[in-house]
Amino acid sequence: MASAAAAFAILSTSVLLNALMVALAGNFHQEFDITWGDGRAQILDNGDLLTLSLDKASGSGFQSKNEYLFGKIDMQLKLVPGNSAGTVTAYYLSSKGSAWDEIDFEFLGNLSGDPYILHTNVFSQGKGNREQQFYLWFDPTADFHTYSILWNPQRIIFSVDGTPIREFKNAESSGVPFPSSQPMRIYSSPWNADDWATRGGLVKTDWSRAPFTASYRNFDADACIWSSGSSSCGDNAASSDGSSWLTQELDTTSQGRLRWVQQNYMIYNYCSDSKRFPQGLPPECNLS
Repeated sequence: MASAAAAFAILSTSVLLNALMVALAGNFHQEFDITWGDGRAQILDNGDLLTLSLDKASGSGFQSKNEYLFGKIDMQLKLVPGNSAGTVTAYYLSSKGSAWDEIDFEFLGNLSGDPYILHTNVFSQGKGNREQQFYLWFDPTADFHTYSILWNPQRIIFSVDGTPIREFKNAESSGVPFPSSQPMRIYSSPWNADDWATRGGLVKTDWSRAPFTASYRNFDADACIWSSGSSSCGDNAASSDGSSWLTQELDTTSQGRLRWVQQNYMIYNYCSDSKRFPQGLPPECNLS
């Protein structure tokens, strides 16, 4: 595991980021539509809080009013507490159609006291199978934490409380499709996945503990909004000094944090699964 100094640095960054997020929070009434759930989804506290619940009869869900084509998107989540085995809380960006693009956070529930698994995936042109999974270095049910997606033409970076956990680079030059042309909305829903979510489906959902509720707050999108076939960013979105998120990449410090997470908390990486890809790993796995 990481040294005490490294852990303190990451905790300090987390506290600072969470404080900044409070000032930047968007209003759920203005930014999102509840799309299903028959009352199981609620917007509370004058639009500052949203909750989604799952019971044996149904789940619930929301989607963003806006579509985005590139952006830096932050949301604070507090996951289902207690025995959440069999449940999945999905929070993701997705386009429509048979050749859709998608950027996924999925939180796989577990028995009380066991850690959640954070599952990530990237789909481009309808093709996924790019899973990486992690444990977290905190209890994601005890408080809100910030889950971020930075998506620009060069890369996708998944971050937790400002710490990058995964980078997916644009490898179109190697024949790998990259999400770069289809606008996506933000979606979230909790759902029952006890056929696979917990220990490969061995542990089933305990419906006596329902409803299972996840909470959301402090949404912020610094992003290009897509409307009527054009982008709000226009043709000159990137700032001249290169500091815009549209050209952002991992600096040396962020690369060190990424390595720390992947060395200590990654539990599955498709790029290391040679049994799954006997004909050779996908070409994006060979990028430095």
